[in-house]
Amino acid sequence: MKRFVVVGLGNFGFTVARSLSENGHDVIAIDLDGEVIDRLATFVTRAAVGDARDVETLRRVGATDADAAIISTGDDISSSILATMALHDANVRDIFVKVVSNDHARVMQRIGVTDIVFPEQDTAKALSARISGSALLNYVKLGSGFSVQEMGVPSSWYGKSIRELQLRQNYDISIVALHDVLTDRMTATPDPDYLLKDSDTLLVAGDDAALKKAASVK
Repeated sequence: MKRFVVVGLGNFGFTVARSLSENGHDVIAIDLDGEVIDRLATFVTRAAVGDARDVETLRRVGATDADAAIISTGDDISSSILATMALHDANVRDIFVKVVSNDHARVMQRIGVTDIVFPEQDTAKALSARISGSALLNYVKLGSGFSVQEMGVPSSWYGKSIRELQLRQNYDISIVALHDVLTDRMTATPDPDYLLKDSDTLLVAGDDAALKKAASVK
């Protein structure tokens, strides 16, 4: 089991935190919004209202020496910079940051984050991968051997429900969200009775071996 810190609980941060927890990891979630903290509290190890730009807050909630952190603070670039610096001071090993522009990405890379997540570019790459026949697209790696990745729906899954496919039992992966590429609609924790379409991609979490197995399905 690893310890992850998730800073910022918008749609991306919330679903990553919940998925990591469902996969058996120790998850500390931090946000300034008490309502979103209340919604997530039952799913993670600890959910705290606080300012992750403050290293003392990080230490107070137990984030020191975590295996990795995920920062998703929307378009507030200064907050992502200051949170990264505080996480470095708290000895967090790897830091992944969701960015909103190329300039944001360059700044975060300059201050030494492990990797960046750029949803618009990643969505475009997902569509390109589907068209070219590649089933699996790296979305963001979260520590050694574990990833949240977007995969195209294999043709053998078309018209089948998420419940029917039993992905946890058969492939040891969890669905974080469903993305309809044509409408660009993202649905977090989709209805298990939803019937998958060829225009869908799945944001899934699991270890690298499980994701490779799922990617081999035709």
